[in-house]
Amino acid sequence: MAQSTAQDKKTRIAIYDMDKTVTRRATYTGFLLHVVKNRRPWRLLFAPLLLPGLLLYALKIWQRKQLKQFALRLLVGRRIKRDELASYLESHAELVLAGNVYPELRARVREEKAAGYTHIMATASYRLYVSAIARRLDFEEVIATDLVVGDSGYVLAQIDGYNCYADAKLDRVKTWMAAAGLARQDCHIRAYSDHVSDAPLLDFADEAFATNPHPPLVTMAQARGWAIIDWRYK
Repeated sequence: MAQSTAQDKKTRIAIYDMDKTVTRRATYTGFLLHVVKNRRPWRLLFAPLLLPGLLLYALKIWQRKQLKQFALRLLVGRRIKRDELASYLESHAELVLAGNVYPELRARVREEKAAGYTHIMATASYRLYVSAIARRLDFEEVIATDLVVGDSGYVLAQIDGYNCYADAKLDRVKTWMAAAGLARQDCHIRAYSDHVSDAPLLDFADEAFATNPHPPLVTMAQARGWAIIDWRYK
């Protein structure tokens, strides 16, 4: 009974990756295409030029950060006014919620809310468009990859700091906790992800859920005793 009471006093946090964990499909390409088609469709003519970037990434000459910046510059441009982007961010979020979010995710969030959990979306995707999605799913916080915003109010096609991926994602979670005044021992943390890149975060959690996992994560989850959730075939 004492152990249960001690756990009840802890701050409950549920941390979710987004692409292929919350959503059925990755969102970055869809975001880029949504903006370019509605803003400057002629920039789609540049799409074939993505192939050299993909090749450089496949050859490990470029890191994921470089590829993401390149795609954004190519299709959206080197800079864009934040106010001009606003409507595209909201309409893209509506599209994601309409057909790219697992219904089971929504039900699980509701159950966790009732149990007192705070929800965090922790993703390598850009905060620029993740925030509108997370807000609609009733997540309180977003930890994501940030873009540089210039003094003139332009969003630049340049990542501010690190791509929020793998160990960098866990570092960002820890930074958020420290800023919120949350000590690790005073929290009960759940973490959800589909990919082995989030092994550091899953290890950090009290409860780890391999969610819609790709095969390497299934193997890792079985070895480490993590729960496996699969909504893909329901």
